[in-house]
Amino acid sequence: MGNEQLSFSPGEPQKKALSLLGLARKAGKLEMGADPAAEALQKGKAFLILLAGDLSRRSARKAADAASQKNIPVLQAPWGMDEAADALGKRAGILAVCDRGFAEKLTALLSRQASSTEEESYTYDD
Repeated sequence: MGNEQLSFSPGEPQKKALSLLGLARKAGKLEMGADPAAEALQKGKAFLILLAGDLSRRSARKAADAASQKNIPVLQAPWGMDEAADALGKRAGILAVCDRGFAEKLTALLSRQASSTEEESYTYDD
């Protein structure tokens, strides 16, 4: 996943998920970026980690490992960092959702998106 550009076609669950992330951000329940997400994990505030589809493997692995140590789920988002920036006002490849309700709803929406498109799972191995 080096420097290649990925194109994501927004489906209805994806639009709803980005909208919900916007609400979470306005509510102060979303940390955007590697360092803020790592801090949310360390402080026990994160309930879900979302990784942009065009995030580097190294960054994705590091975030997934940190989340795994805290038993926090990690989902591969069906959008890239530019799409997240358009929706959220800030470009970030790692998002920490710091509210259980937002995390559960996002998990349901993104699981539905993944199963409806039958995308392959994202792996963090080399």
